[in-house]
Amino acid sequence: MNRTSLPRSRRIVPVVAVAAAAALTLAGCSSSSGGKKSEEEAGNVSAGKADTPRLTIAMVTHAPSGDTFWDTIRKGAEAAAAKDNIKLIYSNDETAADQAALVQNAIDQKVDGIAVTLAKPDALKAVVAKAEKAGIPVVGLNAGLSVWKEQGLLSFFGQDESVSGQALGTKLNSTGGKHALCVIQAQGDVNLEERCAGVKKTFSGETDILYVNGTDMPSVKSTITAKLTQDKSIDEVVTLGAPIALTAAQAVSESGSKAKIATFDLNKDLVSAVEKGSIQFAVDQQPYLQGYLAVDSLWLYKTNGNFSGGGEQPVLTGPAFVDKSNVDAVAKFAAKGTR
Repeated sequence: MNRTSLPRSRRIVPVVAVAAAAALTLAGCSSSSGGKKSEEEAGNVSAGKADTPRLTIAMVTHAPSGDTFWDTIRKGAEAAAAKDNIKLIYSNDETAADQAALVQNAIDQKVDGIAVTLAKPDALKAVVAKAEKAGIPVVGLNAGLSVWKEQGLLSFFGQDESVSGQALGTKLNSTGGKHALCVIQAQGDVNLEERCAGVKKTFSGETDILYVNGTDMPSVKSTITAKLTQDKSIDEVVTLGAPIALTAAQAVSESGSKAKIATFDLNKDLVSAVEKGSIQFAVDQQPYLQGYLAVDSLWLYKTNGNFSGGGEQPVLTGPAFVDKSNVDAVAKFAAKGTR
């Protein structure tokens, strides 16, 4: 997809983030394939709504059903849609082929723009190209940092998973840990694999990888419990999502392990666990911001020809650490489901 020639600076990131943060109080839009919300349920959609022509934007993610992380991304997308006079069509499927089919559905509906996650980019490459050929602008969010430009997307909103993994590994060094277990809940997901690879790169101790079925929490708990029971030398458990971290805490207790837990991503319960000390810290990539900026960027492109990140640099939303030193500042937003 052609892009205008603009500066390659990353300094756009805080400017865009501040603009999005100012709209945190806005919420709601009509959505499909995952449930519809009335205007009353979604909030006051008229407050600050743009007077630009009505647009239809599709957001297609690889989210599993019921994951609070993705609920937060969706809330951000809905807030931007409410502000921008957009009809948002949200759909998700963790199976790559089915996610590609959902993108094709959006193309068939002749939407005005598509926001998509590229957790398994090879499976989405052909259908993304179809959208672009049909003249539909596409932006990426959350997953696909390494391929978004290659696949012709306008912009990308998320964090560098390798960098965030390395940052977590470095922070683990300060805890005195010697043997880390990095738990991956979806084998083959490029984001998750890069996180653990980053941890392994910078953590000075030993790092093992454990694959679990993230859609089956009883299985997750039993698998982690078995590993911790078998290997008492594991003193750090690194998880890649808040629900997995909370389940890992149960596994630590049941196994009699003395391992500490660090994780990527937040939800309300995870923030509470950091406050109580059962989770050491979390890496926050600000999923609300990812959803918000992805939708808002398509509106800006359609109504004003703007390219977030200049069309050349990703707009980074993380990583940032949340621990006991700053968790109180995050808790009030987590209670609303926006952090």
